[in-house]
Amino acid sequence: MAGDGIGPEIMAEALKVLAAIEQKYNLRFACTKADVGGSAIDTHGTALPKSTRELCEKSDAILFGSVGGPKWEGLPSGEQPERGALLPLRRLFNLYINLRPAIIFKQLVEASPLKRSIIGDGFDMMIIRELTGGIYFGQPSGRDGDIGFNTLVYSVPEIRRIAKVAFETARQRKKRLTSIDKANVLETMVLWREVVTEMARDYPDIELNHMYIDNAAMQLVKNPQQFDVMLCDNMFGDILSDEAAMITGSIGMLPSASLNGTGFGLYEPAGGSAPDIAGQGIANPIAQILSAAMMLKYSFNNEAVYGAVFKAVNAVLDEGYRTRDIMSEGMTEVSTARMGTLIAQRI
Repeated sequence: MAGDGIGPEIMAEALKVLAAIEQKYNLRFACTKADVGGSAIDTHGTALPKSTRELCEKSDAILFGSVGGPKWEGLPSGEQPERGALLPLRRLFNLYINLRPAIIFKQLVEASPLKRSIIGDGFDMMIIRELTGGIYFGQPSGRDGDIGFNTLVYSVPEIRRIAKVAFETARQRKKRLTSIDKANVLETMVLWREVVTEMARDYPDIELNHMYIDNAAMQLVKNPQQFDVMLCDNMFGDILSDEAAMITGSIGMLPSASLNGTGFGLYEPAGGSAPDIAGQGIANPIAQILSAAMMLKYSFNNEAVYGAVFKAVNAVLDEGYRTRDIMSEGMTEVSTARMGTLIAQRI
């Protein structure tokens, strides 16, 4: 589902890499295209047509591009590409797990807005965001004259199931977990902290820290290397994952996975549709390519090929190839399509 803006350009490169994987590893992917977002509004009158929804239900995974743009901003909020497509998909498939890796590749340390003394040789953290609860879905919400209101609500089962993902992920990494809340102000966040603290008893090998959201935003800039796995509710995870993305130097480098408990997932780059650069051949396809790699790992259980894609990206960066957003002195600037071709060739 390529979507709008730069979506079709970067999706083409992810499919190019999947074709190279088919050749190299004797795998076969049945890829079916579907309309979504603004382009679906133009064609079908809705951001998530029935035909697209039915196709998703028959599929093993969704590889998603980007949706939205100024053309559709005048529509009622519920009909706009983002709210009309992504939120219904999350609800439909119960995609409550959002994995947002924030990685500074060693070759791109200079692209970070932070000083090298802070970044060091780069870092690799995983932000785990709860995706189907919290203030984005809580009821009641709406407008009453001059008053707008939303409800922040979480249940114990909702917190437990996302916390379990975070603890299990930390166990596979550096065994450090930081849970983000605002327990000094919000009653819902008091419950969040209580549940996470209780669950920590089942994971004695994991070092658990709690941090308020405002301090976490500051600490990400001050000392990002202190973090390994971060557990966040829906809104705080939305904010911190974008902050972490920019620390890496370009949001065009960061993939994401939205999963349910059965392995079905929606995989998309962390950046938006970037309509200002669409059609110019300068968009960075790496986040879309790495999103496809996450699909291979989490929905198709193929860790080896997942690793091969990351290795290919590293090789291309080692050779000095850059798209415009990560370009630096002495490197070779390449187009969207050329970057995809180079990575596919390394596969």
